[in-house]
Amino acid sequence: MSGLEARVGTVAPPANRRRPAWHDATVAAVRAETPTARRIVLDVPTWPGNDAGQHLDLRLTAEDGYQATRSYSIASQGPGTRVTLAVDRVDDGEVSPFLVDAIDVGDALEVHGPLGGWFVWRPTSGDPRPVQLIAGGSGIVPLVAMVSAHADAGDPAPFRLLAAVRTPDDVFFRSELDAALAAAAPLEVTVVYSRRAPEGAATPVGRLTRAVLAEAVFPPDAGALTYVCGSTSFVEQVLGWLGELGHDTADLRAERFGGTS
Repeated sequence: MSGLEARVGTVAPPANRRRPAWHDATVAAVRAETPTARRIVLDVPTWPGNDAGQHLDLRLTAEDGYQATRSYSIASQGPGTRVTLAVDRVDDGEVSPFLVDAIDVGDALEVHGPLGGWFVWRPTSGDPRPVQLIAGGSGIVPLVAMVSAHADAGDPAPFRLLAAVRTPDDVFFRSELDAALAAAAPLEVTVVYSRRAPEGAATPVGRLTRAVLAEAVFPPDAGALTYVCGSTSFVEQVLGWLGELGHDTADLRAERFGGTS
C-alpha cells in the first residue's frame, strides 16, 4: 500500500513505543501473494520490532542516484528483525511494479520506521474489548498483523474480520488467517467476494453492501473498537455505513491508501 492516511477519533492515540529511524534492509524472501501482489520479507538487523498495525517508508535508490519513497503497511508484528510486507501492483505506478515483478532475494533497500501510533492494536491486559476489523483488498495487510498478535497472545478479546475481495485468489495471507482461526483466541472471519466466490460461500457474490456489513460486524451496543483499511472510496463508504448503523465514531480507526505507488 502507499499514500497511507490515518483518520482519528476523539481519543488520544497511544504513544509509539519505538523511535522511528532509517534502517538498511536486505530482501530475505519473496513469493507471490495474489495474482497481482507479492509478499516481501526483509532482513533488517537494526529493526526494533513493531506493533500490529504500524507501517514504514520504503526507499529505493537507482544507480544514477534517483530515489523513490513509498509507505507500506507491515504484515508482521512483535520483536525480531524480519519485516513482512505485501505489495499490490499499480500498473502505472513508479515503485510497486518493481517490487512485485523485479525485486529479488539479496537486493538492498532502506526502510524508515516503525511509524504510526494510532492505527495499532496491542493485546489487552484487562476487560477484553471486542475488536472489529474491516478490510478492502490489500487493506487486510495491517489487519492480519493484528489477527496474528491476537492469536499469538491467546488474547480473550472477541475478534471479527470482514474482508472484501474480488475472488478467492485475491485473499491475502490465507495461511496466517487459517492458523489464527485454529488458535485459542476467539476469531470470526467473513469474506465477501465481488466477482467470484468459492463453492459454499456464506455470502452471495457482489460488492459489500450495508446489509451484509450490518450482518457481519459486531452490533453498535457491543462497543467494539473498529479498524477499517482499504482504498479511500472503500473506507469512506464503510465509515458512512457504520455511522448510519449507530456505531460511535470515537470507536472507529481508519487508514486509507491511494495515489501513485
